[in-house]
Amino acid sequence: MWRRRRRDWDDIFEEFFGREFEFIDELMEKMFRDIDEFFRIASSGEGKPFIKGFSIRIGPDGKPEIKEFGTKPEAIRSEGIEERKPLIDVMESDEEVHVIAEMPGVNKDDIELNADETSLEIKAEGENRKYYEVVSLPAEVVPDSAKARYNNGVLEVVFKKKHPKREDKRKIKIE
Repeated sequence: MWRRRRRDWDDIFEEFFGREFEFIDELMEKMFRDIDEFFRIASSGEGKPFIKGFSIRIGPDGKPEIKEFGTKPEAIRSEGIEERKPLIDVMESDEEVHVIAEMPGVNKDDIELNADETSLEIKAEGENRKYYEVVSLPAEVVPDSAKARYNNGVLEVVFKKKHPKREDKRKIKIE
């Protein structure tokens, strides 16, 4: 008489998922080796820490605007300087343009600002941190009108908008 052999659930499970689990094991081993290497380099002082992030906000046109901030990796590799892009937000009202930059770790005296009608250059070099960014302004501004404040790691710069010269219009009476 012919008898059918019952398969064990372990056999079925191994048949379907065995290779996938081996692959996952290999990935986990590689990940742990990479983490060990990262901490070895970080603790030896060979590498410099880096910070990377982004902010997302909806622009006036309804489209999302994505801005990066953090350490600039090319600066670390080429110069050995930990230069970062500050997190920057630019807001526009009818009469003014506000630029807000988060730059913790520097003092007010470490910051240098340069502006023209369409951009703001931000430089800061503290004991442990260095920031640099050129911000394109959404409207033409009067550079001499700038007022800047720095408090608790946050820089705020306010510009008055440049308005085209208007000629005084007068109503003309029709006879």
